[in-house]
Amino acid sequence: MGVQTPHSPTAKRKTCRRYDQPGHAHSLTFSCYQRRPFLTRPRTCEWMLGAIVATRAKHNVHLWAYVIMPEHVHLPLYPTRPAYNVSRILTTLKQSVSKRAIHYVRVHAPAFLKQMVDEQPSGRRSVRFWQRGGGYDSNLWSPRHIWETIDYIHGNPVRRGLCESDADWHWSSAGAYLGVADGPLAVDTESLPDDPRRLNA
Repeated sequence: MGVQTPHSPTAKRKTCRRYDQPGHAHSLTFSCYQRRPFLTRPRTCEWMLGAIVATRAKHNVHLWAYVIMPEHVHLPLYPTRPAYNVSRILTTLKQSVSKRAIHYVRVHAPAFLKQMVDEQPSGRRSVRFWQRGGGYDSNLWSPRHIWETIDYIHGNPVRRGLCESDADWHWSSAGAYLGVADGPLAVDTESLPDDPRRLNA
């Protein structure tokens, strides 16, 4: 059974399963609370970049690509250790951003806090930056699927009408792949398999 991708018509947010298979990469997608555009400010995107850097160091993962959209994040990551835990990787990626954002809003923009309040039917209230649940997780092992996933996430800003070309979006690794800009984070291309579409061209 394959792992559903975020653009699969049958994907369901509440049925995400994680398969921590040695040698597999993971295409991770996680969204802001109620898909609200909490990632529009440069400072928040910088916090996300900092969390990615910390995750690389703590969990020994390679960053193959990234796109930070206004309300969600795409990250194909390759764990270099045989044993790893995607749930723990996600915690490192998300927790510090959430804490910094909520603290900032409480101190500097308390009126905005109501947009982050999650009230459950039980009456329990909590303040959230990220949507509840782990988001989407698709295992990657086929070179073709890996490269198609990278192309897909790089094209996200263009499909949304946020820019005219993949490389125009600052919070992305697209420019590095196209050879026109390095982007705010370097990517670990040395562990990528060759693109079979180019080999067969």
